[in-house]
Amino acid sequence: MSTDIRNYALVTAAYWGFTLTDGALRMLVLLHFYTLGYSPFEIALLFVFYEFFGIVTNLVGGWIASRLGLKVTLFAGLALQIVALSVLAQFNPDWQAWVGVAFVMGAQALSGIAKDLTKMSSKSAVKLLVPEGEQGALFKWVAVLTGSKNALKGLGFFLGGVLLTALGFVGALYAMAGGLVVVLAASVLMLPGQIGQAKAKVKFTQILSKSRDMNYLSAARLFLFGSRDIWFVVGLPLFLAASLGWGHAEIGAYMAMWVVAYGFVQAGAPKVLKKSPHAPDGPLSRRWIAILLTVTLVIAGAVWTDFEPGLVVVFGLVLFGFVFAVNSAVHSYLVLAYTEADHVALNVGFYYMANAGGRLIGTLLSGLAYQWGGLVSCLLVSAVFLVASWLLSLPLPGYARAAQRSATPPV
Repeated sequence: MSTDIRNYALVTAAYWGFTLTDGALRMLVLLHFYTLGYSPFEIALLFVFYEFFGIVTNLVGGWIASRLGLKVTLFAGLALQIVALSVLAQFNPDWQAWVGVAFVMGAQALSGIAKDLTKMSSKSAVKLLVPEGEQGALFKWVAVLTGSKNALKGLGFFLGGVLLTALGFVGALYAMAGGLVVVLAASVLMLPGQIGQAKAKVKFTQILSKSRDMNYLSAARLFLFGSRDIWFVVGLPLFLAASLGWGHAEIGAYMAMWVVAYGFVQAGAPKVLKKSPHAPDGPLSRRWIAILLTVTLVIAGAVWTDFEPGLVVVFGLVLFGFVFAVNSAVHSYLVLAYTEADHVALNVGFYYMANAGGRLIGTLLSGLAYQWGGLVSCLLVSAVFLVASWLLSLPLPGYARAAQRSATPPV
């Protein structure tokens, strides 16, 4: 067990290092290209390949990891991010807009592959660490991993805003690439053996989930994360800049604090839900989605009626983040609770493929909705996605039924 803990800790530490650059890169791209005069929809397009190739990577990456081990996917993810940062540094602001968009989309494709390879590696490792049957411990470990990752991504947002101001776009990219070279070298030297390799050879045709619960959970996850990104990715930063007049560092700092707080709530989700008589289940997930829908509609109503829109958005997002973090933590637990250890990489990859799909759709709709009707439009489309997520969560089993299923040997 001590070896498992050491390997898990090393994988997680490498993922933390990667996450800092991932958050910083998103803020760098968004703010830099907004300054260059790109439209909201053009900015959204910059992230399309990042999210699209995340879908492909999660689907295929789980199969690769099950055959070769999580160590291979982790190293590949870190190396690709270094390449992506170096390529993006070659961007020329004198290029025509369509050339610039195409170039950045290509570099972001590499970053999207890198991000989901490293995320799948770390999320899968926790299932292998916790003994079978210890569902309470599994929930705590998943919550801590997911929460700490998001806290560091929030710090990455702040880092991106600061680096853009201090070093400029190109300097910031090279600085992050250099930091990741150190992380990759340390991982190669310190992480021995194979983690997450399936005992039996996994056929490529097995990459799609055969589990009914996993399929519904993945679909609900797609709309849940789409609901967040519809107003968070493009709409919110542009609203803060255009309507409230905030600068790069202020936007980066606020979004950083939000994501850090969001991460802490995720890590503390077991304490938030401590009054629940059992581990998270389908009905609990539905209750928290309904709360999130209510919060979203209240914020949209306040902005639409022009009732202190600045204050409502700034503080309403805090409440949205708290409820969303609990939702996300419950989902992150359920995906591992619904899968067997030998196929964890496959199922986690399939699940986060849906997660990436939600972010892709949300990113595109964020740019389109904001360009069409501002932040109110983004929030209303977000609410529609939350209704869909709630409906898709209806088939998810309650605790008693889930426990009965998990006791049944897979066929």
